[in-house]
Amino acid sequence: MTPVPEPKDAPEPGGAPGPTPVLELTDVAVRYRGADTDVVRGVSLAVEPGRSLALVGESGAGKTTLLRLLLGLARPTAGTVRFDGEPLAPRDRQQMRRFRRGVQCVFQDPYSSLDPSRRVAAIVAEPLRSLGLDSRTSAAPKVAAALERVGLPADAGSRYPHEFSGGQRQRIAIARAIVCDPRVLLADEPVSALDVTTRVKVVDLLAELKEERRLTLVMVSHDLSVVASLCERTAVLERGRLVEQGDTDQVLGDPAHPYTRRLIDSVPRLPV
Repeated sequence: MTPVPEPKDAPEPGGAPGPTPVLELTDVAVRYRGADTDVVRGVSLAVEPGRSLALVGESGAGKTTLLRLLLGLARPTAGTVRFDGEPLAPRDRQQMRRFRRGVQCVFQDPYSSLDPSRRVAAIVAEPLRSLGLDSRTSAAPKVAAALERVGLPADAGSRYPHEFSGGQRQRIAIARAIVCDPRVLLADEPVSALDVTTRVKVVDLLAELKEERRLTLVMVSHDLSVVASLCERTAVLERGRLVEQGDTDQVLGDPAHPYTRRLIDSVPRLPV
């Protein structure tokens, strides 16, 4: 009988196993109180350190629910969320402290995600203070460095959010996310509220940060061009189920599932 060849990506016999995923969902389901059905069901995916993953699908597909699970802001009805190979335990203060330092988020709306009553320096310093990493005095150089890195002027820290444009506000949100030097950045539609020109600049900034800091990136996005620019892998959700996942070039270039093909075909194109 002819032997079956090993898959191309199979490890060599006796070879070392792959890296432990920094975040992992195993057969998770979520049902909100009072609901008749699960909004997410049977989803398993792993996020390897230093890699980037996009969660795509139509509105209501369950993308933001998965992001909330990965952020520790929601708990699964069934299944397991793991951080560095260990089940995430909200009552384990030591683990949650490591988790909060290592996993930060950039939200969709740069207008509502920043406290309008606080100066930018205080907003950006909040993760350092809440995690007990720095005092107000010792946080100042890190805040200034984070604001400079995202391309904001030197006096930005002394001003209020309403003094900035939408793109600048999203840069403030990114500065807040990177100030404590996290390992993982979760982004929920980070450029959808911005105009096209600003969107390109923020995408370029995220790409630069991902590369220079070796960030692990998980991003929810409806914009497949942003996904293609930023993410090495893509997971496609339909009505709470994971229908396809793999390398982004493969998923977007030669989709295996009819739903993925419909998503790609729905992208507006200029007439030739």
